[in-house]
Amino acid sequence: MLIIGCDYHPSFQQIAWVDSGTGECGEKQLMHSSGEAEKFYRDLKLQGVPVRVGMEATGHARWFERLLAELNQELWVGDPAQIRATRVRRQKTDRRDAEHILKLMLESRFPRVWTPGPEKRDLRQLLWHRHRLVQIRTRVMNQLQAVAMNEGIQRKKGLWSQPGRAQLESLPLAPWATRRRDDLLELVDRLSPSIDELSRVIEQEAAQRAEVQLLMTHPGVGPLTALAYVLVIGSPERFRCGKQIGSYLGFIPCEDSSAGHQRLGHISKQGNALMRFLLVEAAQAAVRSDPDWRRRFLHLAMRRDRRIAKVAMARKLAVRLYGMWRKGWDYQQLVKFGSHAELPVTGHGVR
Repeated sequence: MLIIGCDYHPSFQQIAWVDSGTGECGEKQLMHSSGEAEKFYRDLKLQGVPVRVGMEATGHARWFERLLAELNQELWVGDPAQIRATRVRRQKTDRRDAEHILKLMLESRFPRVWTPGPEKRDLRQLLWHRHRLVQIRTRVMNQLQAVAMNEGIQRKKGLWSQPGRAQLESLPLAPWATRRRDDLLELVDRLSPSIDELSRVIEQEAAQRAEVQLLMTHPGVGPLTALAYVLVIGSPERFRCGKQIGSYLGFIPCEDSSAGHQRLGHISKQGNALMRFLLVEAAQAAVRSDPDWRRRFLHLAMRRDRRIAKVAMARKLAVRLYGMWRKGWDYQQLVKFGSHAELPVTGHGVR
């Protein structure tokens, strides 16, 4: 087998390899735009050489992953932070990085991470696309609110009602202010149908998955949050307990403790940013609709701070959804049997 350590960059990759059978080794730089990298791996396929490639988790590598999957060549994706932590020398070059990855693979110390399949990755693009369009529309609507307030009109959400829209359109503005208002209104009118279409697709995808329907029984959790949770977590068997869910999503505090002194900071945010955002939004919806959640939230808000309470409730929601999914319980069963769904169980740790 040919084992390859790959230091991947958008325009090229630096590789170091060793043949586990003959002991032959070497290194090379492969350019992407010229097709040199693709030709290299296709030639190995034609030669019938089994290949295992190791690389850090990175963006802009979807084509490379698809290429290796098409050629039935094994790809290992590693945690960049753990790979960087095992580096001793302070000299960092592309050649050293490729050799370091290869060394970790040969010594069985390569920190592999779980990667979703192609279908789940594509569905993640659906969620991200809708999220970005909503962000753009929100910025446009905020600008229109500013236009209205500059003219002495403060209707807040009422600005988007039919009377509010009519009032905004009838404002006598200067020529360029009029142009700005009209262009912004046109953007809102163009974005809203696209967002609605994507929302319908998300609802259809959620309806086809039993685990998503199960999670949607929890107050505050809709199709978007439930589907995103399933796509990001992948499988509840990946985690040993609910605490690992909080860590995986970046909801635990940073810590710098030593000599008996514990120092905790803000949450680590080492996880999926979209999932954290959706969980915070869903937790606030649960607080508004469920009396028990509202009581817990107000208790935390009085003890600490409303912002801290929002994050704490989001973490609690993430753990609860994990417990429901792992046990196969809906929300009513979770309430009936208490917090036992959140207790640790035996199993494999996070990969």
